[in-house]
Amino acid sequence: MARLVPTWHVYVLRCGDGSLYTGATNDVERRVARHAAGDGARYTRARLPVVLVYTERAGDRSAALRREAALKRLTRAKKLALVQSRPGRRTRAR
Repeated sequence: MARLVPTWHVYVLRCGDGSLYTGATNDVERRVARHAAGDGARYTRARLPVVLVYTERAGDRSAALRREAALKRLTRAKKLALVQSRPGRRTRAR
C-alpha cells in the first residue's frame, strides 16, 4: 500500500492587532483552527482573533520551513504586498 506524503504549506495570519504571523504546517485548516481557539503559538494567543490571509504550497517540510524563514525576514511592507497580491490563494512555491 502506498504511503501518503503530506502536503506542506506556509501561511500568514492577520492578528487582531493588525500584525502578521507566519507559520508552516501540513494541515492549514487544523492549524488555523488551533490558532483561533487560542491553542496555537504564544504570539497569536495574545493577539486574537486571527484570520488566514495567505497560503503557499511547499514541496516538503524542509522547503516549507525554508520559505517560512524567508517570509519572516521580509519587511512588513513586503509581506503586505505579498498578501495583497495573492490573498488566501494556494500556490506552489518556486
